[in-house]
Amino acid sequence: MAEPDTSFDYAVLGTREHPTLGMDSFGDAPLDGAPDNHPAAIREVVAEAALADRVGVDYVGLGEHHRPDYAISAPDVVLAAIAGQTERIRLGTGVTVLSSDDPIRVYQRFATLDAVSGGRAEVQLGRGSFVESFGLFGLELSDYDRLFAEKLDLFVALQSEQPVTWEGTVRPPLVDQRVYPTTAAGMLPAWIGVGGTPQSVVRAAHHGLPLMLAVIGGSPAQFVPLADLYRRSLAEYGRPDLPIGMHSPGHVAATDELAREQLYPHQAELVTRIGRERGWGPYSRIAFEQGASPQGALFVGSPDTVARKIAWAVQTLGLSRFQLKYSVGSLPHEQRMESIRLYGEEVIPRVRRLLAAG
Repeated sequence: MAEPDTSFDYAVLGTREHPTLGMDSFGDAPLDGAPDNHPAAIREVVAEAALADRVGVDYVGLGEHHRPDYAISAPDVVLAAIAGQTERIRLGTGVTVLSSDDPIRVYQRFATLDAVSGGRAEVQLGRGSFVESFGLFGLELSDYDRLFAEKLDLFVALQSEQPVTWEGTVRPPLVDQRVYPTTAAGMLPAWIGVGGTPQSVVRAAHHGLPLMLAVIGGSPAQFVPLADLYRRSLAEYGRPDLPIGMHSPGHVAATDELAREQLYPHQAELVTRIGRERGWGPYSRIAFEQGASPQGALFVGSPDTVARKIAWAVQTLGLSRFQLKYSVGSLPHEQRMESIRLYGEEVIPRVRRLLAAG
């Protein structure tokens, strides 16, 4: 099977010395207006990404979901709209649910996005934290692991952009087939998004793909063993050092108090609602404050507070990228816009100064 082009310059995705600092959205839509509010929610995401490009944010990632509380089910289409209104920001996902999609069509769509954006596209592949897409596309949950493993195997083969011969059990085989369009760089960059299982981390290293850690609870410091496992696994597979990133929710406002008061009700409603689906207890203010503490998984506060916390996480995990999940539940568009402005104009420069100072 063809391997991806190892000459690809992964430094464009971020390095430990100069990490990229990005943001994520799922197109969060308040349930009290869904799904009628989905068109407005999608337009708001485009406006938010255009602002992010202007204020210096490095990356915007859009998550794929198929539920009433998230408006984005086709991230590549929204990213193409963003590409037309931006100049420099990198465009990707967080994540594309590869298990319920076709790897060939994913590659084609994002290679097309790469063309229209002038080489700014990438994709983060994962199994997703929700399972609605399985029933929607006629797939069996019992095939959860096999679908992702085989489709990822095929996607990695496609990254060579050369004729591919491949056979598995989840789709018809390919015999000496090429996929178009190709990319100017010779490979569409892809990450594997993981929730914290060692097997997923080793799989990313096996395929030679950068690793994106979803850190949504506990402390980023708890993920150090997984980052170390990934680096050891890369070495064992004879692969070069590759980027590690992390994604965490948060919100920036003028002061710590304002940021927490703005975010808390929306964070509490979101986590409590999802918790009911998964058998969790209600989300409490105590849990929120623990997450917002200096080593918690919520990056919420003033620009100085959030910058210091990001710099700490980057240094602790050896990150090449940090992504702030800035849209949380029904947090209003105006507050999201201000958060993005502060993130780009104040947080990101502070982070870079802190990292340069060691």
